[in-house]
Amino acid sequence: VFVAVTDEIKSVSVMEGESVTLHTDIKIQRDGQILWTFGPQNTRIAEIIKRDQINFIFVSNDGRFRDRLQMDNQTGSLTIRNIRFEHTGLYKLLIIISGKNSLKSFSVTVYASLPIPVTTRYSSQCHSLSSPGSLVSRCSLLCSVLNVSHVTLSWYKGNSLLSNISVFDLSISLSLPLEVEYEDKNTYSCVINNPISNQTKHLDITLFCQPCA
Repeated sequence: VFVAVTDEIKSVSVMEGESVTLHTDIKIQRDGQILWTFGPQNTRIAEIIKRDQINFIFVSNDGRFRDRLQMDNQTGSLTIRNIRFEHTGLYKLLIIISGKNSLKSFSVTVYASLPIPVTTRYSSQCHSLSSPGSLVSRCSLLCSVLNVSHVTLSWYKGNSLLSNISVFDLSISLSLPLEVEYEDKNTYSCVINNPISNQTKHLDITLFCQPCA
């Protein structure tokens, strides 16, 4: 049982497969203790206890953290290597130095590497214009991505946003339609993004729409 002197929460975002270090911003004194816990059960995953010249160091090597954790024995900072989705959650740091306690919390969110969007044409029609005998090709396009979560899928015309759709649930597939004309010389692109990365598919209209006969 302890009473926290300070309680700070820091948000950390990281791509799946990368490494992230949660910093204590201190140097452990001769008589000090650093304790890291994870998740709603406050499971102990790493700890350093210094008593005079004796150091006790514990780093969990079980379950989801097997061979992934490394702790700096001078600062107690915790590094998670090759981080995965299952490591998303709340990490708590208890610091005890000279009988004084402090608590920091790190909210870690792990994002997947994003796929490049796929663009396809699902219909093409010729429409009459106001002037007699004039026709224009109008194509319906679809931009799709598979098995994504916590992303936004968008269509852009140049730098202008045309439409978008977002998902914050578990992994699903997303599709976003767009209608364009063959004569339109503007640049179109489909973009998928999350808070820390994006992928863009630029569109060549001539590959999807053909002029009317």
